[in-house]
Amino acid sequence: MTRVLLVDDDALLSETLELGLRRRGNTTQSCRNADEALRLLVSDDFDVVVTDLSMGGLSGIELCSNLAESRRDVPVIVLTAFGSYEAAVAAMRAGAYDFISKPVQLDVLGMAIERAARHRALHQEVIRLRSERAARVFGDEVLGSSPALTALRDMIERIADSEASVLITGESGSGKEVVARALHRNSRRKDLPFVAINCSAMPEALLESELFGHARGAFTDARQAHAGLFAEARGGTVFLDEIGDMPLGLQPKLLRVLQERSVRPLGATAERPIDVRFVAATNRDLESAVEDKRFREDLFFRLNVIRMEVPPLRARVGDILPLAQHFLRQFATTAGKQVSTISPAVAERLLAYPWPGNVRELQNCIERGVALARFNELGVDDLIERIARHKRTDLLVAGTDPSELVRLEEVERRYILHVLEAAGGNKTTAARILGIERRTLYRKLEHFERR
Repeated sequence: MTRVLLVDDDALLSETLELGLRRRGNTTQSCRNADEALRLLVSDDFDVVVTDLSMGGLSGIELCSNLAESRRDVPVIVLTAFGSYEAAVAAMRAGAYDFISKPVQLDVLGMAIERAARHRALHQEVIRLRSERAARVFGDEVLGSSPALTALRDMIERIADSEASVLITGESGSGKEVVARALHRNSRRKDLPFVAINCSAMPEALLESELFGHARGAFTDARQAHAGLFAEARGGTVFLDEIGDMPLGLQPKLLRVLQERSVRPLGATAERPIDVRFVAATNRDLESAVEDKRFREDLFFRLNVIRMEVPPLRARVGDILPLAQHFLRQFATTAGKQVSTISPAVAERLLAYPWPGNVRELQNCIERGVALARFNELGVDDLIERIARHKRTDLLVAGTDPSELVRLEEVERRYILHVLEAAGGNKTTAARILGIERRTLYRKLEHFERR
């Protein structure tokens, strides 16, 4: 049974179409404007949207544009005036699946809805198969369906079996080790050890011993020999986290290991060959560190053979709610609680917050929320205060020199474009974060383009 949402400010026409479509076995719901339709599509699911072209508020073309960004899985059929070729072309360019001229013939509309519903079912099947494949390949490691995460997963598959060193960059908490583990899990080395070490977590002498190993008697407390992590990896993957914090004194020794594929433990007289894949990660700008002589250029080039950048969570807004729901299920199961959904108010706050701590911060937020939740639905009161009450205050301007200051209009332009970029180009999300109507956002963007 196909669920159809009718969007038209003509009440009589809507009632007529609803009656006719129900007789054909469809389930229908109607609303009077595009804004109401967008609200319904946030909380409910429809197989097809049928919309008039001209209405109060957002037009049918603007509705198509919004749905092409926020609900591209839902096909839209636009009702146009008879012979209005230009309007039909504009609707198709805005993302409409089909258009029908008025006066509407129920049989023609019914067949168009059936085609659109089949199109959606096929699209959903493709997504399901892709998701199943991603689940088989990645499990719960690299979660998200945004273009950035899809590209990241594609890169992981392409380079998983490569022997080249990989440098993973990204902000703290964005999931760099998760990506490293996914690389290992999808490589031919997957059944061999994955050995990780944080290069900033221990003093230089201890880090050297942990990495390279030591012979018995190499130093005062060396009562027995220690193989070191490079040797312990035994054909697997070595993950060097926070490589940008590795002491300068150890960098030449690591470079030699990368070049020669052999290691000499402290106090030993001979080198031992090793067979490992090197993956490093950093949240620092290593190019700047090289320029400042805080990181060796030759080591940087050895590590940076293949570079992968993990995008911050604020740049993939579309992944926030799926990740939150995943963490909700995970922590609710662990805690033995029946918390199963996130309230619309919580979803709104999660989307508006910039997540400086990225995925790790979101994970901690949901874990705390589940621990505090008293009902089956996660509410605003269960969130951390700074997220529940978050309001943006940065103006994206700096300096006190009058010659460097800009007009208020320029501040607005920079901020709107900044929010749009953080929202991954999704104008619906950007408008919600900015607290303005989508129509207002479109008008401002058009004004910026004319400047």
